[in-house]
Parts: sequence; C-alpha cells; structure tokens
Amino acid sequence: MSVFQDLKLGEHPTGRTALTADWVLGYAGTGHCLIPNGEIVFEAGRILHVGQRFEGEVARRIQLGRALISPGLIDLDALSDLDTTVLSIDHNPGWAKGRVWPRSYIERGPYEMYSPEELAFQKRYAFAQLLLNGITTAAPIASLFYRTWGETTAEFTAAAEAAGEMGLRVYLSPAYRAGGMVLDAPGQMTPVFDEARGMAGLDDAISFITAQQGRHNGLINGMLAPDRVETCTAPLLKRTMDAARDLNCRVRLHMAQGVMELQTIQSLHGTTAPDWLAREGLLNDRILAPHATNATETDLTHYANHGVSVIHCPLVSARSGSILRSFGTLRARGINIAMGTDTAPADMLLNLLTGLMTARIADPTAPHQQSADFWDAATLGGARALGRTDIGCLKPGACADIAIFRLDDAIMTPAIDPITTLIAGGSGKVTQATFVDGRLSMCEGRVAGIDMAAAQTRAQAQFDGLLAKYPERSWQHRPLSELFPPSYPIRQEAAL
Repeated sequence: MSVFQDLKLGEHPTGRTALTADWVLGYAGTGHCLIPNGEIVFEAGRILHVGQRFEGEVARRIQLGRALISPGLIDLDALSDLDTTVLSIDHNPGWAKGRVWPRSYIERGPYEMYSPEELAFQKRYAFAQLLLNGITTAAPIASLFYRTWGETTAEFTAAAEAAGEMGLRVYLSPAYRAGGMVLDAPGQMTPVFDEARGMAGLDDAISFITAQQGRHNGLINGMLAPDRVETCTAPLLKRTMDAARDLNCRVRLHMAQGVMELQTIQSLHGTTAPDWLAREGLLNDRILAPHATNATETDLTHYANHGVSVIHCPLVSARSGSILRSFGTLRARGINIAMGTDTAPADMLLNLLTGLMTARIADPTAPHQQSADFWDAATLGGARALGRTDIGCLKPGACADIAIFRLDDAIMTPAIDPITTLIAGGSGKVTQATFVDGRLSMCEGRVAGIDMAAAQTRAQAQFDGLLAKYPERSWQHRPLSELFPPSYPIRQEAAL
C-alpha cells in the first residue's frame, strides 16, 4: 500500500501535511544543511516547518523511511519535445544528418513536421518525464529544425495549460529567431536572415507572457527565448533585452556552445558571441546562457562582469565530446551555474554525475567540484538564475516544491551521505514523489494528467513519424537506412 494513500494525485491537500524521512535537506540561511530523521510540514502550497519533529497539529504525517526529502530540482534547459539529439550520438556529421536545412529543402518551402495536436502531446509527455525525475521547475527547450520557422503562441498556450494541470512550475514563451543556417555544400553552411520575421516572433512572445504570467497559482512564468545566438541580429536582441526589462523576466540565449556558432559569429562579427554582445551593450544579469563549453577566457570574464548565469548541461555536451572547462573554474570566477538536461532521459541525477566526472577530468584541482556543489547548481543555482529565493530550498515561507528520492534502491551503495550516494549511485528512477506548490504532481511512477503507458506508445509512434520525414530535410535526401544505420547489422533469419 502506498504511503501517499491519503493524498490525491494532482490536487492540493487540505490541512497540514508532514513528511518525515531519514534525511531532509534543509536550509541554514546561507546554504543547504542535512537534517537526520527530519520532518517538513507544508500547507496551502507553502512550507511551515523544516527540522526535527513538528509538535503542532497536522492533518496527515507520511513516514518515508530511507529517503531524502530535497528541494525540487530546477531544469533551465528542459527538453520539451521528442529528443532528436539522440540521433547524433553515433551518426555524424550533423550537417549530413538533417540537423541543418539543405538549400533544396528551403526552396521547396519548410513546413511543420508535427501537427498542433502532436506538438501539444509532446510537451505534456516531456513535462511528465521531468516530474518523474524530481524536477519541479523547468524552462522548456525544443528543436526548431523540424519547424517552419519559430514556435507559436497556440502551442505554448497549450503547454501552459498542461503545466497547470499536471503541476509543473514553468518559465516559457514561444522561441523566435531572425535567421537560420542553410547547407549549400558538404560542410558549407550559410546564415540566412529575415529580421522582420524575428521581430514578429518577439511580439508574439511578449503577448504570450503578458497574457499568461502568474496563471495557475503562479506556476506559469514568462521567459524570452530567442534561438541560438547565431540566428539573431543585434536589433532583435536589443528589443529582446528591452522587453525583458519591461516584463521583468529572464532571457535564455544559447551561446559559446559549438563550432558552427563560433565560425558563424566570427564571420559575421569578427569575434565570439559573448564578446559581440558585450560590445553591443547587451550582456546583463537577466541572461541565462547554455552551455559555455566553447567559452574563451574573455567570454567568461564578460559573464562574470555582467552577472550572466551559465546553464550547464553536461550529459548532452559530453555525448558529443564537449565539456565545460570547468565547473569549478567558473564558480571560482563568481559565475552562477544552474543546471539543464537538454536531452532524453530528463535525468538530472545522471547529469549531476556526468557533470562531476567531466569537471574533474577538465581540471582535477579546481575548487567547488564536490557533490554538494552540483546539488547546489540544480537547486540554489537555478533559483538564483531566475531571481527567486522561494524555490530551490526548503525553509519556512518557501514554495512547497519538493522531491523525494529513495535511498534503499538495490543498485545503490549504503548511504553514508545521501547527496553523494544519490549522485554517485542513483538515477532519476529513484524519485519516489514530486510535490509542486504543495500538490502531489508525481507519485511512484504516476503523473497527474497523463496515462504514462499510453503516452509511451504514442511518443514512439510520433517519433517514428518524424524520423520518416528526415530524408526530405537532409543533404542529398538519403534514405533512413543510410542516414541512421543500426549499430549492428540486422539479421532476420530464424537461427544463425
């Protein structure tokens, strides 16, 4: 019988709820602290008590045993579609595998490869994956490779409704861009711009944020999301920063992340993206910048001087042979680091482990590279990037955004320290429950507002449908068997 039987999935409980466990990750004023045999009490979406046993009246007390009660994790580059980056793990170069539009596809006219219903489903499905992994606050990210140009207000209105129904705190608005890369010959990519289209996309994003900010009891929050820096012009980014100031919201802008960007920005502006923005007077502390894996010393100095937060996505970067150099070095410079997953699985614990390992490979002697530093990045660092003090920590008055991680999983070693144990030996699969704003959004594999078994089947069918269209937007329109051959030859004989 579930220990959560007194709570209804997807609804705010009435009265005070107390959660007790072997470990609670509390907050001691300047940082997290571990409380053995601790208890947390919340009511009406807010935390009332964190510490040892609460002596006041409660409507229910849930005993969790060998578990860690943690602040919910914050994912600021959270996959919100069906991940296509997995196709690039063993199939390169990207320009030959449909990750850059060939000129022939542009000439025939780019089109939406998903229907509105499919776009709405994939965000709901992705939100469920986040909740399953203990993520309570997310800034969705999706690929524009299979879009006509940018994202639409209609799809993000549906996404906001899904987040409100499922119980996920989100920062979002439709992504927009003023340009894109076109493949003219093998490895030869040309930027093509339509600034008016980018400005129209920004207008849509502003309208969306104005209409949606604060809905669903504060779960829906605005964030401007211009696409990768090489697809933006200076006027578009200036208007973006002005709008962010007026709306009092953050701006996520991917930069210092890859060779294509470096070459394009160098060709267009004669320098790196962060240096270009600094020269234009556009860097500021509202910017959240994935991934910084190609940031120069000058770039990092700009980030530190202007209060830019880096969103570290170690798993997706490491898959392509790229690492942050290094986590500890950026922290020592005073740069705030938040975390993102940016791929499937949306497993923040796996990302923290990958980040820990790659940081020590990049610079074994750097400070600030302990397990706790990475947990900080996934909680306090994310909150700091968003300018909030009421999420990312468990303290009286904070939002009741809570993740519960089991410490008795058979694959894990005995838990001396729960944080080290979860990062070194755990995965998102040990997440037992997720509360957002005090409501039970995920419990023991069940997520509010979605049938996960049916969703898995639909997600695979939808992904297969998208995959079938790849030849249309790939160089020389090669068949799937050549674009994405299997790891080993497929044999269909009854016996070898």
